[in-house]
Amino acid sequence: MEERTYLKWYNKIGYGSGDIAGNVVYALLSAFVMIFLTDTVGLNAGIVGTLIAFSKLFDGISDIFFGSMIDKTHSKMGKARPWMFYGYFGCAVCLVAIFVIPADISEFAQYAWFFIAYTLLNAGFYTANNIAYSALTALVTRNNHERVQMGSIRFMFAFGTSMLIQTITVGCVAYFGGGAGAWRTVAVIYAVVGVISNSLSVWSVKELPPEESAQEEAGGEEPDQKETYRLTQAFGLLIHNKYYLMICASYILMQIYSATLNMGIYFMTYVLKNANLLGAFSWAINIPMIVGLLFTPTLVARWNGMYKLNLYGYTLGTVGRLGVLAAGYMGSVPMMLLFTAIAAIGMSPLQGDMNALIATCSEYTFLKTGKRVDGTMYSCTSLGTKLGGGIGTAIAGWLLAYSGYVGGAPEQTASCINMLHIMYLWLPMVFNLLITLILTRLNVEKANEELRRRVSG
Repeated sequence: MEERTYLKWYNKIGYGSGDIAGNVVYALLSAFVMIFLTDTVGLNAGIVGTLIAFSKLFDGISDIFFGSMIDKTHSKMGKARPWMFYGYFGCAVCLVAIFVIPADISEFAQYAWFFIAYTLLNAGFYTANNIAYSALTALVTRNNHERVQMGSIRFMFAFGTSMLIQTITVGCVAYFGGGAGAWRTVAVIYAVVGVISNSLSVWSVKELPPEESAQEEAGGEEPDQKETYRLTQAFGLLIHNKYYLMICASYILMQIYSATLNMGIYFMTYVLKNANLLGAFSWAINIPMIVGLLFTPTLVARWNGMYKLNLYGYTLGTVGRLGVLAAGYMGSVPMMLLFTAIAAIGMSPLQGDMNALIATCSEYTFLKTGKRVDGTMYSCTSLGTKLGGGIGTAIAGWLLAYSGYVGGAPEQTASCINMLHIMYLWLPMVFNLLITLILTRLNVEKANEELRRRVSG
C-alpha cells in the first residue's frame, strides 16, 4: 500500500528555507568569528578557544532540557513551532552582540562580553530554535520519503547559505570600510535576513494533531497522550538508544569537520596567499553538496534505505579528503578543488537524510518503550552543531596559539604554516574516517524492522 503523503511542494521548500536562518548564524560564527576576534578586536586565539570550549559545558544540559520542553509543549502552534519562532529573535540579538564588542573597555571585559553573548546564543536561543526546527521533520509528516525530501531541501538551503556567506563576507566587510564597524553592519544585515527566513519557515508548515501522529505510530491503537516522563527519564531514554549515541557522535564529528574547514580563511591567507580563495573552496564544497542532495531522496528509495548509501558515500568522502591532503602538499590548487568536490559529493547523502535517520531513531525508542520523544531525540542536531562547531573552533584557536600565530601579521612562522596544513588538510580527513567507521554500525532501519516483526509475531 502506498504511503500517505502530508505535504505540498511549497511546504517542503518553505520548511527548508528555515536553514537560511540557522546558517547566517552558524556560517558567520564558524568561518569568521575567530579571525574577527584575533585580527580586528585583538584578542588571543588560545584564550578565545578556551572560552568557546568552556561555554560548551552549558550546551549538553540545555540541549536535553529544551528537547524535553518541546516534547511537553501543547499550544495552538504545536509543540516545536513556538520554540522555533520566538527563539530566533534571541539568536539575532546575540549574533549582533558578538560583533559589537566595545573597543574602549578593558581586555578582560571584552573576553567576558564575548563569552556571555556566545553562551547565551549557543546554550539558549540557538538551542531552542534549532532543536524545534529539526523536530518538525517528525511532527509535520509520518512519511519517511517526505522526511528525506525535507532534509535534502533543508540542507540545500543550508549549504547554499554557507557558500554565499563564505563567498561574500570578506568583500562585504571591505565594502563597508573594514574594521569593527564593518563587521557590525554585516552582522546586523545577516541577523535581519535570519529573522525573516525563520519566520517564513515557521508559518509554511503545520504540525499534525498529536493524537493523529501518535495513533499512526502505534499502529492504529489509541495511545496515552499524557507525557509522564521527567527530564532525567528523557535522558535515560536517549542514552539507552545506541543508535542515538551513534548519530550524536557522527553529528558532532561532522560539525568539528566543518569548523576545521571553516578555518580555511587562515590557510588561504597565509599558505595560499589569497584570502579570496575561500570563496572558490566554498563553491567546491557546497555546489557538489547541493547536487548530491537533489538526488538523495531518489537514491534512498532506489537503495531501499539509508544505511548503505550513507556508508558508501562517506567512504568516498574520506578518499576525497585524502586526495585533498596529497594535492595540498603538492601545492596544486586545482587538484585540491577537484578532490574537495569529490569528498562533498560522497558526504551529501548523510546530510540529506540525517533528519529522516533521526526520526527513524526516534521510532526505535517508541517501538521499544512506547514513549514519544521526538523533541528530545532531535537534541542531537543542536548538540552536534554547537558542541562540534564549538570544539572545532576551540581546537583551531588552541592550535593557532600553540603554533605562535600573530594576528594581523603579514607573514607567519614556519611552525604556524605547518600547523595550518594539519588543521586544513589532515584533521578533516581523520574526522571523515571516524564517521565512516561509525556508519558501519548505524543500521537503525534494520533494527526497527526486527522490532516490528517481533511485535507482530
